[in-house]
Amino acid sequence: MTNLNHTPPYIAAPTDIDSSSLRSAELRKEFKQKIPELLQLERLMREHSNLLRANCEATLHYEDKDFPLYSLTLGSRASNAPTMLFTGGIHGIERIGSQVLIAWLQTLVERLQWDTGLQQQLQQLQLVIMPIMNPVGMYLNQRANGNGVDLNRNAPIDAEGRVPLLGGGHRLGPFLPWYRGRKRGQMEAENIALEHVIQRQVFNRPFAAVLDLHSGLGMQDRLWFPHAYRKKAIGNIAEYVAMKMLWERSYPNHTYLFEPQSIHYLSHGDLWDYFYYQSRAQNQPHFLPLTLEMGSWLWVKKSPRQLFNMAGLFNPQIQHRHTRVLRRHIVLLDFMLAATLNHHNWLPDEKQTGILNQMAKSLWF
Repeated sequence: MTNLNHTPPYIAAPTDIDSSSLRSAELRKEFKQKIPELLQLERLMREHSNLLRANCEATLHYEDKDFPLYSLTLGSRASNAPTMLFTGGIHGIERIGSQVLIAWLQTLVERLQWDTGLQQQLQQLQLVIMPIMNPVGMYLNQRANGNGVDLNRNAPIDAEGRVPLLGGGHRLGPFLPWYRGRKRGQMEAENIALEHVIQRQVFNRPFAAVLDLHSGLGMQDRLWFPHAYRKKAIGNIAEYVAMKMLWERSYPNHTYLFEPQSIHYLSHGDLWDYFYYQSRAQNQPHFLPLTLEMGSWLWVKKSPRQLFNMAGLFNPQIQHRHTRVLRRHIVLLDFMLAATLNHHNWLPDEKQTGILNQMAKSLWF
């Protein structure tokens, strides 16, 4: 676990993205077996370097191996461009989130070769993608990172109420899942890198949204928004209601549940609670983080044998179902881009805010 007094061997300074070419043939073979998503992402970066501005935010050391943590940026370089941030793979075993983002990114760069509408859209907004937030955890096929820390229980924020035993986050030690890390330590290296990206490229924009991709809860896909640490409505709840209504009017046949996470459970150390309050402290005008929680129990129901495979609890194992999931969320990702670019057309004014606040109370609180 990182602490305040020294830099741990788990993280090095950001490195050049070409360092991946220095891997031995043996290591490339091992990565192809255990973390093929990283190799696929690097291939996209090489083949579309004219479109993707790639940066290695940190190099994570685990045993004798180096794992790069990449961010990719497309679109406008203007400092006042609205920004959409997509993240995936915060929990290494939930690799389907990374796979969905990489598949969508592949579609995006191919469309940019011929789709003038998409080209014009990206000229007006900044798109930032961090598809593999926990490469060591993904390599190890585990939820936590290489230090045994759950990255989404690791932020310095405590729940105001009872949390699920262990699952809401704990400090007993990395030998149990959902470990938060030491009480007075820094956040883990992966989260520090994410924080740097958010400070550099997301805050101080007229509008910024986040979609963080996960899997695991229930048989239905959910769109969650903060709070995770308290049951009280978040300060910009009216904006979330406005986005929910925009989504439902635009796609009335969708199957997502749009709701605050606190309806289901509270948790310590939630990253998006933490970054939301950072945005408030820095007077960010509009910051809307969302989590896509893909309902992996449906995959298990259809293939009960997945119960006997830890990865099968969080990822579709049958090929046609996997392919279906990769295309299932394309409309949502495209919608998030359009809503970010056109935020001025749907954000509520002062009068509408009061009405939507009341609507939120009737819906959720």
